[in-house]
Amino acid sequence: ALSEEEAVAVAAVRSVAGLECDPLHWTQVPFRAPHHSASVGALAGGGRRVMPGEISLAHKGVLFLDELAEFDRRALETLREPLESASITLSRASYRVVFPAGFQLVGSMNPCPCGYRGDESGYCRCTPERIEAYRHKISGPLLDRIDLQILVPRPAHDALLSPPQRKVENSATVRERVLRCRQRQFARAACLNARLGIRSIDRDCALDEPARRLMVSLMEQLQLSARASHRILKVARTVADLREAGPIGETDIAEAVALRQFSPRLRN
Repeated sequence: ALSEEEAVAVAAVRSVAGLECDPLHWTQVPFRAPHHSASVGALAGGGRRVMPGEISLAHKGVLFLDELAEFDRRALETLREPLESASITLSRASYRVVFPAGFQLVGSMNPCPCGYRGDESGYCRCTPERIEAYRHKISGPLLDRIDLQILVPRPAHDALLSPPQRKVENSATVRERVLRCRQRQFARAACLNARLGIRSIDRDCALDEPARRLMVSLMEQLQLSARASHRILKVARTVADLREAGPIGETDIAEAVALRQFSPRLRN
């Protein structure tokens, strides 16, 4: 749930956009899911009478982009600045406005245009050129800003109809663990790990010696950019926080890297 201060910030953005704020649910986090035909202006905001876009309406909440590769590439590129700074600056001939845009980006896309690449059915007939053009819609700099990149295979039909073979945690149990993890992060740095700056990473993402050697090796093997390396460290810090550990260990680094393996750059 949003704190009172966060809820006021969200209500302020909605007010500027001319949207109502439900007083009974005003601490509920925003969830925005624009259609993939959304324009640059719809995502970023602007217009003759300046208005916040979906990026700002998702402030303190979730921006979900389904069919990510179907969005206009120029529209997707507008996400790069706010993912770093949690704000977006709109500069036009008659105005310059800064809107808050501290959202969590969640996207989904098919592995290829037909959706069957890698599937056991063998239905995919997409050429390498078509697959490359499809994935090229998402730029390398934007991919670098996406911390978790997970390939989700199609489940078998019998698995969909059968009860789980093992006991699965319910959402309430997971939520309690996540809340403890968030509290640990705020107590250490007064912010979530995702918002740690360069100096804070040096201070709070300490590695034990085996983890440091592994990280150096992975940076060389995968040709990681500085941004990708820092983001892997922040994810590893979160993995360690979830298990209530101190310094980041080898297993934390390995899990953080494994959670980025869908990136074409890393897979190459």
